[in-house]
Amino acid sequence: MTPAGTGPAEGDRSGLRTVLAGLTTRGRSFLAAGVAAAVCAYVLGQSDLLRVGLLLAVLPLVCALVLYRTRYRVAGSRRLSPARVPVGAEARVQLRMDNVSRLPTGLLMLQDRVPYVLGPRPRFVLDRVEAGGRREVSYRVRSDLRGRYPLGPLQLRLTDPFGMCELTRSFSSYDTLTVIPRVEPLPPVRLSGEAMGYGDGRQRSPALAGEDDVIPRGYRYGDDLRRVHWRSTARHGELMVRREEQPQRARCTVLLDTRGIAFEGAGPDSAFEWAVSGAASVLVHMLERGFSVRLLTDTGSSVPGEGADGFAGASQETADAAGLMMDTLSVIDHSDGAGLSRAYDALRGGAEGLLVAFLGDLDEEQAAVAARMRQRSGAAVAFLLDGDGWGRGPGDVSGPPGGSGERLRMLREAGWTALSVPRGASLDELWRQADRERTGVAAASGGEGAS
Repeated sequence: MTPAGTGPAEGDRSGLRTVLAGLTTRGRSFLAAGVAAAVCAYVLGQSDLLRVGLLLAVLPLVCALVLYRTRYRVAGSRRLSPARVPVGAEARVQLRMDNVSRLPTGLLMLQDRVPYVLGPRPRFVLDRVEAGGRREVSYRVRSDLRGRYPLGPLQLRLTDPFGMCELTRSFSSYDTLTVIPRVEPLPPVRLSGEAMGYGDGRQRSPALAGEDDVIPRGYRYGDDLRRVHWRSTARHGELMVRREEQPQRARCTVLLDTRGIAFEGAGPDSAFEWAVSGAASVLVHMLERGFSVRLLTDTGSSVPGEGADGFAGASQETADAAGLMMDTLSVIDHSDGAGLSRAYDALRGGAEGLLVAFLGDLDEEQAAVAARMRQRSGAAVAFLLDGDGWGRGPGDVSGPPGGSGERLRMLREAGWTALSVPRGASLDELWRQADRERTGVAAASGGEGAS
């Protein structure tokens, strides 16, 4: 990885104020003792005491001045590996100091600034660094909270041999650690019952060569003569060829409900964090299966957002698309919205493929909006993290009684494969259960049609 920052340390130029501010407790004590001895020598008329006072007062000032005038040419760099880690994982930060001057350095204290959620501030004491020499130190950081955390700037603290003065010089560059949601591996189920948008991850569609193309299109140099469409050739008076088919990526939309009123609690074990982690797991799983995936929120915004439909284009690398969506999920927070109407408007009828939704508490109105989303997708799976369901134990995955059970019924009647998510539930088990329920519904529908 490229170092976070390189270059000479920047010295403070505030003159005498910087020199005096850099005095340590020892230096200030020597200065105060020297001034007191000088005053006593003047009052008592003791010349020997005056000499002692002057020595005590001048020593820290001389040390500070010499330290301030010392121009060490020191280069520093930081290497973060990796720059993107899941929640709870560790990243290694390697610091390197190079003495690029012709003079050896004195005692150096190296300190890197990190947010408190990543752990204590790392500090290292470096002994004398010879001319042209280097020193390397490292430390580890981890976070139980997702987010983007700056590392740096790197600070170098210089001190004199007597410990009278310390001066701090900082580098200007910093690095950023991105803590993404935890991703849970999911089994490769089919969620059968809907062929559109979920299956092998590939569909066949005619290849488009331009806006003016029609079926068939005109002959182009290099086209296979076996594809010549003779009927159209006779009608148009020129060679016409049939357009070849090329694979097209099936689509999947992951809807994440971020409404603040839909989730209770906060912290790593909250319902909202479970929903964010679940959305990340489904996104990665579908990308690995070759789907064109997008992340949609209740605000109507989609990621990656390229083109008119918001899906990751076929030319976009899967790793880039996954990284962009993971970076978005690392900093996503509650929205101020009260409904899902914007997400409903963002869905295009019949062109969404599979729709996987992670929903919080739904009132009757929002449940009706969510039910209508089923009409704009090929297949739909919903994980409902309502207050009642999140209050039950991890072993109970049945539909909850009361209002939340009514919301599940509304979604299921609209064609959703809807599941209630209790506290501590495993997305892997819920994913398999959704496949079993959808397979059962498809088999029941086939049996009724045959009878």
